[in-house]
Amino acid sequence: MPDKPIEGEKRVFMTGNEVVAWAALVAGAEIMYGYPITPQNEIMHYWTRLAPKYGREFLQTEDELSAGFTTVGGVLAGRKAFTATAGPGNTLMQEPMSMAEAMRLPTVVVIQQRGGPSTATVIYSQQEVTMTTLGGNGEGLRIVYSTATHQELFDYTIKAFNTAWKYRFPTFVLGDGYQAKMRESLTIYDPASRGIELVEAEPFLGKPGVPGVDRPPTQLRNTYNVEEELYEVLEGYFKDYEKIAPEVAEYEAFDVEDADLVVVSHGVVSRACKAAVKELREEGIKVGYFRPITLRPLPVDAIRETASKARQFLVVESANGQMARLLKEAAFGCPVEMLSLFKPGVGITAEDVVSRVKEIAG
Repeated sequence: MPDKPIEGEKRVFMTGNEVVAWAALVAGAEIMYGYPITPQNEIMHYWTRLAPKYGREFLQTEDELSAGFTTVGGVLAGRKAFTATAGPGNTLMQEPMSMAEAMRLPTVVVIQQRGGPSTATVIYSQQEVTMTTLGGNGEGLRIVYSTATHQELFDYTIKAFNTAWKYRFPTFVLGDGYQAKMRESLTIYDPASRGIELVEAEPFLGKPGVPGVDRPPTQLRNTYNVEEELYEVLEGYFKDYEKIAPEVAEYEAFDVEDADLVVVSHGVVSRACKAAVKELREEGIKVGYFRPITLRPLPVDAIRETASKARQFLVVESANGQMARLLKEAAFGCPVEMLSLFKPGVGITAEDVVSRVKEIAG
C-alpha cells in the first residue's frame, strides 16, 4: 500500500468532484459517509476508487439524514469523517449538522450547489448560501468557505479539515454544479511539502481511564430542559465563535482603495467579476473587486472598511440576494449604496457585469 496519495506536487487536469476526493485523501480523511445526489455524485465515485488503496473507507447510507448522522458518529469515534451533498440533500443534512453545532463536533461537508427550490432541478446555482451559512434550528455556529476555482477546491478542502478539528465547529466547503462537473488545471500536493501541518483527530468518546477519576468526563449535549442552561451554553459558544472569527475570516480584494463602485461576489461568479473589473479599469472606470472567501464568518472588518470608502456596492450572484442579505448585516450603518445583479440559477459572465456597471455609471 502506498504511503502517501501524492508525493510532492504535480499538475493535473480534473473535475471539481475529483479534486475534492484527492484533497480529502491528502487531508487525512479516514472515512466518507454519503448518499448519491447530483452534482456531487462523482466525489463518492472517486473516493470509493481511491480510498481503499490507502486504507480509507466509505459507507453509503440510505439517505442524507443518515449520511450526516453517521458523519457525526465517525467524528465522535475520533475519525476524520466527511460527507458531500447538494440541494435537497443539503436540506436534510441540516438536522445532523445542527447536532454537530450543538456538540461542537468537527464535521466536514462539501456542498455542490444546484438550483431550487425543491428537488429535481439539477442545474447550476448559488442558491444554497442561506441554507449552508445559517441552516438548521440553531444559530449558524459554523464555518463556510466559498471556492472560486479548482485550485481553491483542493486548498480549502484540506483547510476545512484543519479548521474543523482546530476550532471544533462544523465546516463546509461551498462549490457549485459548474465547479463539480467541469475540468480545470490545478496543482495537487502533499500538504507536508508546503509546510501544512495536519491537525490530528482524537476520539470524543471511549477514551481510556475512568471519567471523573482519571480524566475529565466528556459532556456532549444537544438536549436541554432548562432555558437558562441552554442560554448559558450558547453564550459560551458565541464568545468562542467571536474569538476565532478574525482568525478564520478570509477575503480577496483589489483596486478598492480609490473605487467609486466595488463589485462584490463569491464563488465561481467571482471569476466573471474579476475579469470585468480589470476590463473596466483599463477603460479608466474606477471600480474595485471584493470577494468574501468565508461566507460564515464574513470578513466583517474588511467589508466595513471597504463600504466606508466606496459610494456603491454592486452585489453579483446567481441567486436572488442570498449573499447580499449577509453583506447588508455586515455593512449596517455604512453609507454605501447596495446595488444588484442577481440571476438566480443562471451563470453570470464578465460581459453581464461590465454592462451593469456601465448602466449604473450612466
